Amino acid sequence: MKRVSAVTVKKRIIVVFLCGLLFFTIIDARLGYVQFWIGDELMKLANESWSRDITFEPERGQIVDRHGEVLAENVSAPSVIVVPRQIKNPQETASEMADILDISEKKAYGYVTRDAVYTRVHPEGRKISDEQEEAFRTLNLDGVYLAKDSKRHYPFGDYLSHVLGFAGIDNQGLMGLELYYNDKLDGEEGSLSFFSDAKGRKLEQIADEYKPPKDGLNLKTTIDSKVQTIMERELDLAESKYNPDGALAIAVDPDNGGILGMATRPNFNPENYQQVDPEIYNRNLPIWSTFEPGSTFKIITLASALEEDVVDLKEDEYNDDGDISVGGTELHCWKSGGHGNQTYLEVVQNSCNPGFVSLGEKLGKERLFSYIKDFGFGKKTGIDLRGEGKGILFDPDNIGPVELGTTSFGQGVSVTPIQQVMAVTAAINGGKLYKPHIAKEWIDPRTDDVVDKIEPTMKEKVISKSTSKEIRETLESVVAKGTGRPAYVDGYRVGGKTGTAQKVGPDGNYLANNYILSFIGFAPADDPEIVVYVAVDNPKGTAQFGGVVTAPIVGTIIHDSLQAMGVEPSEGGLEKEYTWPDKPKVEVPDLIGRTKKELSEFLTTLSIETSGSGKYIIDQEPSPGTKVEQGEKVRIYLSDENPS
Repeated sequence: MKRVSAVTVKKRIIVVFLCGLLFFTIIDARLGYVQFWIGDELMKLANESWSRDITFEPERGQIVDRHGEVLAENVSAPSVIVVPRQIKNPQETASEMADILDISEKKAYGYVTRDAVYTRVHPEGRKISDEQEEAFRTLNLDGVYLAKDSKRHYPFGDYLSHVLGFAGIDNQGLMGLELYYNDKLDGEEGSLSFFSDAKGRKLEQIADEYKPPKDGLNLKTTIDSKVQTIMERELDLAESKYNPDGALAIAVDPDNGGILGMATRPNFNPENYQQVDPEIYNRNLPIWSTFEPGSTFKIITLASALEEDVVDLKEDEYNDDGDISVGGTELHCWKSGGHGNQTYLEVVQNSCNPGFVSLGEKLGKERLFSYIKDFGFGKKTGIDLRGEGKGILFDPDNIGPVELGTTSFGQGVSVTPIQQVMAVTAAINGGKLYKPHIAKEWIDPRTDDVVDKIEPTMKEKVISKSTSKEIRETLESVVAKGTGRPAYVDGYRVGGKTGTAQKVGPDGNYLANNYILSFIGFAPADDPEIVVYVAVDNPKGTAQFGGVVTAPIVGTIIHDSLQAMGVEPSEGGLEKEYTWPDKPKVEVPDLIGRTKKELSEFLTTLSIETSGSGKYIIDQEPSPGTKVEQGEKVRIYLSDENPS
């Protein structure tokens, strides 16, 4: 037997030891790698194989007006989620679900037996009613969960519908502000994670994990809901009275370009948008429609001529015989036979087309069209809504004497209402062309802290303050003495301009007796707080003039809006000049303390209605100093005691 030396044994022991040490070193290194390097990833994978997630939608941010009045909000409407592997009696559960959701039992059975970790009952189980929610909670069915959910609610119904837009069944914005600012309004999803075995049975010994959703930010807008309500009311009345093809209104804060109100007819209820023709909700007329502006565009020609100092409105004169020859073409005045000899101030007051053609000729095409572009025409304004048009201007190479002439009085060019409003706003606010905007502030819904504030953007300084002041004074005279008289408002200084634009048909020719009538006004004329534009498309059964149809609407909107905004009445304005058949208003006298016998002298201009009995007048309505229409009723209250 071969003997093994002690040295050999020692070497073998060392080899075995080293091999063992290497083996355990590899094991330890592997364990360390798993423990410290990929442990978290392996744990995550294990959790994913055991856990099941139910997602929860965040609350969509509210949309409010400038005063915090809610314009768009959420109302609770939970959704039904089914975890099939937790359902012990599928047939019974399906029967109960079918009764509550008003679906077939076969369809419900398909949901509760589906080969899935969980499934949403869609669409029947999405955003269910309060009654359905109560029924599910009462039954407490195994494997049937109610996930927190909500649906969009618009408290003002169809008011402001084209601006607010609407959200779909998944609360994603689809139109209007809801679409434009969807990312900020939307928020982030939350989830409820529960753990289950390979067969999908819930592991009760492991606690559920809940990650709350992050709600969207609240949007405060520049909209004034009081102004909006007034505008909507007046468009409703116009729609009822004139049965037009369409109508629109815009109100702007001239100090910063913020939109105070915007309305379109026809309109729709955002909560029922699926029942509406897409052509209605896809056409936000104030920003989408393009048409020849007509005489409201003359304000731009006027501003350009005054800024370039090519005319003195009070000293320079123009003789209008009814038409003007330009490039071999006769351009006519709206008044047959013309206005005769007049100052250029009267040219503006009378909205005389040939007079404005002469202003365009004084400016020349380079200067006039340069100002037109500076005022923002021919390009989008950049308002925070989708679907804005940009209008159409003549190609510079195609502008001849006729194109220059027609453009001077608003014919042959195509603009959007929002372009028109912002340009006129710049003309009367000191020359500042603002980018129109609706978003004002973003607010954290939990803390009410302002997260972001949208500052007004001035795009360009178009004209000087002195020119702007002269424009305001001139347009005030249009309302007091010219074609804009129906927009005159007692107590407030109003400036403005009428517009009567013939529509172009599909064949490129003007349509007969089919006009878009408009009026743009502002007040107070010395320090404007609001600019209002109204256009009515093809009103029926009335004279086709902006001064007849739209000027009174704008006057009413301005009067009521200024009162709602708390703007004090103006002083020192121009007195209205009355023409037949209009009659001047009369001031209600102070009748308190007078006797019944003394009333006869007031019966020629006022109608007196008495209440009570006695010799003396102790009270009256309206109050003394109020201006009323001739023949309007004044109520007096009688007593035997002399109040004086």
